[in-house]
Amino acid sequence: MTRVLLTGAAGFIGGHIRDAAAASGHEIVAVDAMLESAHGPGARADGIIDLDVRDKDSLVDALRGVDVVCHQAAVVGAGVDAADAPAYASHNDYGTAVLLAAMYEAGCSRLVLASSMVVYGEGRYLNSSGETVVPPPRTRADLDAGLFDNRDPRSGEPLDWLLVEEDSLLEPRSIYAASKLAQENYASAWAVSTGGSVIALRYHNVYGPNMPRNTPYSGVAAMFRSSLELGQAPTVYEDGKQARDFVHVHDVAAANIASIDAETEGFTALNVCSGQPITIGEVATILAEARGGPTPEITGRYRAGDVRHIVASSRLAEQTLGFRARIMPRDGLTAFADAPLRDAEGTGPPRV
Repeated sequence: MTRVLLTGAAGFIGGHIRDAAAASGHEIVAVDAMLESAHGPGARADGIIDLDVRDKDSLVDALRGVDVVCHQAAVVGAGVDAADAPAYASHNDYGTAVLLAAMYEAGCSRLVLASSMVVYGEGRYLNSSGETVVPPPRTRADLDAGLFDNRDPRSGEPLDWLLVEEDSLLEPRSIYAASKLAQENYASAWAVSTGGSVIALRYHNVYGPNMPRNTPYSGVAAMFRSSLELGQAPTVYEDGKQARDFVHVHDVAAANIASIDAETEGFTALNVCSGQPITIGEVATILAEARGGPTPEITGRYRAGDVRHIVASSRLAEQTLGFRARIMPRDGLTAFADAPLRDAEGTGPPRV
């Protein structure tokens, strides 16, 4: 039996990992800081220790006898504005650094880290000459004109997206993305200096039952669901043709269990995705049709900092972990249309 310290155990993904790990026969030490911004004031969860990963002394105690840490605790989402930066740096980056130091002190040498697709920035594209291109961020002038596709920086021609591999350029475009890449960098350096092993799981668009309802930090699938529950049409930015990879939370939990069970050396980053790209417009349409709700509204509006396409290759995760998503987006999203959601009881933006 493997003894696992699971951080962020009361969260959306953490809760599913906790259930899957217990079902797999692992012994779970579940901890969560129960931040007001995520859970509301005074929140508690059965079987979960109230522990902030920035508290090293408490972590060292919790790590006694632990074989592997599954680190899900994080402030999530792109961030509402730059004022969120200190909270992301404190909880995500400083928290991870404290955790790594505590693991070293406790003699725990294995880490499974929740990372994110956002570390890839704009993603990976192909130009008309067959060359791989990493484009600069889209300009406001193009977006204002309704020109949403990435362009070749030399020719100005629209680019076609490619599946992102784990060795693609890492170029974060948001505060959250910067914090996730910093977590990876700390973990990678820790693995080198201690001889420990790290598997960083780069989650793509995660959805599924018990996802938080509509908040500025929720995923787009939950936002669409929330609109439909109110009898409102889901509002889709740009032209709805931006491509993503939606991966079900049950598959994400399975990837974590496979990582807990895996024997790897050094630092390994893996995409956790369905391997089946889908457009945001299609996501909204699937949910609307499944609920019998209004047709999605394609607004033509945009959000500064959003990337156009980000879709991933699942090849390396399959080779390394034997992991392959079982729930394809169309099936999973149809079921998600009526799945239970968690009420958003948080009290505003995250605090340091």
